[in-house]
Amino acid sequence: MAFDCTIPAVPSVQQDDDDVRITRWDFQPGAVTGWHEHGWPYFVVMLMAGTLRIHNGETVSDVPLAQGQAYKRPAGIRHDVMNGSQHPIAFVEIEIKRPEAVFHSAVA
Repeated sequence: MAFDCTIPAVPSVQQDDDDVRITRWDFQPGAVTGWHEHGWPYFVVMLMAGTLRIHNGETVSDVPLAQGQAYKRPAGIRHDVMNGSQHPIAFVEIEIKRPEAVFHSAVA
C-alpha cells in the first residue's frame, strides 16, 4: 500500500550503465517516490538533512537523517518513500547492478 499523495518526487538519472544506476531524488515536502522494489542492492546518500517517511506495506517509520549520512539496503525490499520534513530534501541513490565489476574496477 502506497502513501496517498499527489506530489511525486523527481528522479534525475545521472548514470545508468551495465554496472550501476545513479539517481538524484528531489522531494518537496510531502512528495513520494511511489510504491517500488529495487532489483539490485543500493546505497542512499543524503544531500541535505531531512526525515524519510518509509512505508513497507504494513508500517510507517520516520527516519531522520543528517546531511551526508548514508545507508545501504539489499535488493528486493518493497516500499514507498515520502519526505516527512517541512522543507525540500534530496538524496543520491546508487544501485549496484554488477558488484563484481564495480568493486574490481575500483581496486584496479
